[in-house]
Amino acid sequence: MPSVPTIELNNGITMPQVGYGVFQIPEDETTRAVTVALEAGYRSIDTASAYGNEAGVGAALKASGIPRDELFVTTKLWNTDQGYDSTLRAFDASLARLGLEQLDLYLIHWPTPKQGKYLDTWRALEKIYQEGRVRAIGVSNFLPEHLQAVADLGGTIPAVNQIEVHPALQQRAVQEADQKLGVVTEAWSPLAQAGVLDNPAVTAIAEAHGRTPAQVVLRWHLQQGRVIIPKSATPSRIRENLDLFGFELTAEQISAIDALESDGRIGPHPDFFN
Repeated sequence: MPSVPTIELNNGITMPQVGYGVFQIPEDETTRAVTVALEAGYRSIDTASAYGNEAGVGAALKASGIPRDELFVTTKLWNTDQGYDSTLRAFDASLARLGLEQLDLYLIHWPTPKQGKYLDTWRALEKIYQEGRVRAIGVSNFLPEHLQAVADLGGTIPAVNQIEVHPALQQRAVQEADQKLGVVTEAWSPLAQAGVLDNPAVTAIAEAHGRTPAQVVLRWHLQQGRVIIPKSATPSRIRENLDLFGFELTAEQISAIDALESDGRIGPHPDFFN
């Protein structure tokens, strides 16, 4: 199995730099897909309440026989559960569906700024963290102003900000804000849903290394220090997306992929999504 590097979070715990994401995998297929991922060597699994497949993830984790301390499990709070008390209830429900006593990372899925609840929601996450029911807390899709508002509370700084990042949308301002506050950037949709894989720059680099375009783009993320959670339900691609450690991109190749920025956002804009 591949030896996956880890990233140290700002509270001293570590998480694998490559995880397996289960976005858009139906509940009845999730257990099989996560089982394949675990057998391939993934030890970090990323789900969310909104995905509707936490129970399927939990079933695969339980059946795997892998010791709990070798796994890193992330889930996320959905927008309709924002607010202090509702966050506490939603966390309990997610933990029950996953069949776990402790979570590794809990994220606010979106800031939903029009609701105006994400700071109260963050205080609830801090309570859960202080009680030891989760090892780290963070956010997802937060822009610099949302991150700064959380930091200005004077309490816990988010350990992770999970955002859409890929060659066509690099969100440099958000990544710089993360770095300034000591927050790890985690990329969702790191392959732009395959939208950048036929780009001539990417295919040329892939040919030079004898690798697939997907492996080249994922390697680009890793060499820039991001955590990634590629998603596929196809067993061969699940394994391929973890086979990233026998080659290295040159500085020129990284720059060539950097140059593909086109503001090619796939998901919603955090300022307007509620």
